[in-house]
Amino acid sequence: MPELDQHPPLRSKITGGLAALACAACCALPLLIAAGILAGGTAALLQQTLLAIAAGLVVLALGMWWWDSRRATAAAQTTTSKHAAGSGCTDGNCAC
Repeated sequence: MPELDQHPPLRSKITGGLAALACAACCALPLLIAAGILAGGTAALLQQTLLAIAAGLVVLALGMWWWDSRRATAAAQTTTSKHAAGSGCTDGNCAC
């Protein structure tokens, strides 16, 4: 039976990285307010937006990982069933 790859696909890693970047930007907002770069109201709106973006990206990354895992499992099962069918084994009766 072929071995399944349990690592997330590259697109999930990139999306997860963008989610982490959005979280880091959200955490940097208090520093930007203290430095006088952002006003409180703008920062509050920006914080809510960044949190929503980060949450959406996390859900998207996990969904892509799940979808890729599901496709890989289906492909492995198809390969295994084709191999078993080609060996002459059906319904438990094996004849080579």
